[in-house]
Amino acid sequence: MTDALVAYLRESGLEGPVLEVQVEDAWPRVMGDTVTRLTRSVEVKDGVLFVRVSSAALKAQLFENRFELVRKLNEAVGAEVIRDCRIWG
Repeated sequence: MTDALVAYLRESGLEGPVLEVQVEDAWPRVMGDTVTRLTRSVEVKDGVLFVRVSSAALKAQLFENRFELVRKLNEAVGAEVIRDCRIWG
């Protein structure tokens, strides 16, 4: 995004929602094909990442690595968008 666009989004209060969508879009790129295939939904609301997966083993693995997951997704969008995550299976 250009600096002018970022400034406009920030001033209008839309920066957060746009970054949340960018995190959702980054999921396949950050997590890879296997995890993406086993993911039912990814959503970010108010700084919380909600992930629903179809595998109990994947749920356990994501939960165990949740802090690294948050770090990688925030890094992918270049902002501290996610502060917590919830994983359901």
